[in-house]
Amino acid sequence: MKGIEVPYNRGLHRFAIFVACATFVLIIAGALVTSNDAGLSIPDWPRSFGSFSVPELHGGVQYEWSHRAIAGSIILLTISIAVWTFFAERRRWMKWLGIAAFGTVITQAILGGLTVLLFQPPWVSTAHATVAQTFFCIAVAIAVFTGRRWVEEHPRTELDQRRPALFTLTLLSIFVLYVQLILGAMFRHHGMSWWPHVINAGVVAIVLSWTAIRAISVYPNVDAVRRPAIAMLGLMVAQLCLGFLAFITRVMWGRDAAQPESPMVTATVTHVAVGALLLATTVVLVIQVWRHVPVAFEERVPGQDPVAA
Repeated sequence: MKGIEVPYNRGLHRFAIFVACATFVLIIAGALVTSNDAGLSIPDWPRSFGSFSVPELHGGVQYEWSHRAIAGSIILLTISIAVWTFFAERRRWMKWLGIAAFGTVITQAILGGLTVLLFQPPWVSTAHATVAQTFFCIAVAIAVFTGRRWVEEHPRTELDQRRPALFTLTLLSIFVLYVQLILGAMFRHHGMSWWPHVINAGVVAIVLSWTAIRAISVYPNVDAVRRPAIAMLGLMVAQLCLGFLAFITRVMWGRDAAQPESPMVTATVTHVAVGALLLATTVVLVIQVWRHVPVAFEERVPGQDPVAA
């Protein structure tokens, strides 16, 4: 994917950034719905109390309806960027990425509707949360791929001969983060106890620290790799602290509360938001490692010692 043959489209890039930022706002809005136990404040879908007009916004209704309004706006934005990408982009894989974004946001909307219609079964709510962050990562990836740096720079590549390769570690980081996302969503939606989420947090800390330290120490001169690695490490530390705070306010202090209290809501929503940023940053790291630090495969030449490909 050498972007030097593709002209930089400033308008498309800025719009892609806007879509990614709007999606982040949607994730926060969704976290507010869950943290305030407002998921069924509006008992029907796609209508609101039998109508498409704005209902009286009070209590949990304000969170749920705002979430739906933002989600509807994101669908329109995604249609726009998918169409724009399809007609403006020369890179075929970018056209498909735009289509994937559209398919993901439609899936997200359907899962959101099923969450209401089926009275919030944990597996549907968890799928809804997981697809939401997947769409956020796709939006961030589109913003990266349409950026001036990606399009116009000549990638500086350094073959990675270490085992496991840095690219393998970044993929492993994505995997453990998705496991953590699923476990956390299952806990928030009352489908699982808290302890699997807490145990896997330790696994996440080990894998992401290993990945970030490798990237920073071995490739300090590759800015495209070093910067997201540093960001990933910082966000991971912040996320662990927020997770501990969310555990205290939700499990220890808020266990017998009649309704969610402000400290629990604030800690949980911030925890979800930083988690989304952490996952997206790790996706960016995967992309940049794939571009700048390709894996060096070994080839055996008859009569000679193995040499790096």
